[in-house]
Order: sequence, then C-alpha cells, then structure tokens
Amino acid sequence: MRLVVDTNVLVSAFLWQGTPGRLIELAAEAEIELFTSRALIDELSEVLHRQKLAKQVEATGLTAAQMVRHYSGRLAKVVPTGKLADPASRDVDDDAVLACALTASANLIVSGDNDLLALKHYQGIPIVTPAQAIQRIAAD
Repeated sequence: MRLVVDTNVLVSAFLWQGTPGRLIELAAEAEIELFTSRALIDELSEVLHRQKLAKQVEATGLTAAQMVRHYSGRLAKVVPTGKLADPASRDVDDDAVLACALTASANLIVSGDNDLLALKHYQGIPIVTPAQAIQRIAAD
C-alpha cells in the first residue's frame, strides 16, 4: 500500500510513537511504501527544528536533521511534484500533500489535519487518520 503521510503525523510518530509510530514501523518492515516530496521534507525539517519541540527531539537521541535524513533517505521515496492547478484545501500549504499523493499514485493520504480530513478524499485518494490507515492496512 502506498501512503503519503502529512507532517503532523510524522512529527507525532517520531516524537511520541503511538499509532502514528506504527506507520513508521510498517514502512521500516516494508509492509507499506511511504512517499514524500521536497516541499514536505522541508516542512518536516522546519517543524522538527522548532524550539518548542527541542526537548522532545532531544529525548529521541537523534537530532532533527538525523530524523529528516532517516525519513527521506530510508523510509520514504521522494517524488518530484509541482503545484496543483487549482487549490484544493482550505489551507493552501496542504496542497503539497495532495500534489505528492497524486504524483505517487498513493492509496491513502494520512493526516491529523482537519483541513485535509474535511476533504475526505482527493481525486479518488482517501484521506484518513493514522488509526483509520492502520485499520485499512490490516484489512489489505
């Protein structure tokens, strides 16, 4: 199964594990394929470098840069994406997730962002929470 995982889910996975962390485990076990783009990697890096997350990042034993390198270099395949022809989300920044999913021919978009979840799907690609993604993966 091919997934594009939104930055908020990745941050939760890396810093607090839980259900989002299970998606990272499944990718590491090659049970699912993760896809990302340069824009999404840049956003992940920016968020993980925020001062308010410094203690949580430090507690992992990795630096923010190491987490980003591990994700973009080992866990996810980076695909080239452009901008959507027409904005699709209430938050224009979320269009990068949608563009990546289209380019990657993703089966699912995984997010905790209400702006994306409100869409329910984009061009036939379901937009689900991490828990819903885990359920779909288990059923697949």
